[in-house]
Amino acid sequence: MANTKQAQKYIRQTETRTERNRHERSRLKSLAKKVQTAEGEEATKAARAYTSALDKAAKHGVIHPNRASRQKAAVAAKALA
Repeated sequence: MANTKQAQKYIRQTETRTERNRHERSRLKSLAKKVQTAEGEEATKAARAYTSALDKAAKHGVIHPNRASRQKAAVAAKALA
């Protein structure tokens, strides 16, 4: 247990950030599944939404920027295939 007010505040902040990051990671996984299962026009829309979400997640520090870049490249390769 935290001994100081600052430490208690830091714990609260960490819990808030963890919950937000968990939500965002779950959303990314859902979007990735949509990209994998979508066909035709819907696949294009899903890919666009997924790449946008990856960029935002990387910008906010939810995932590493290199991971976002790799995932976007994989989606683009799948779209071209």
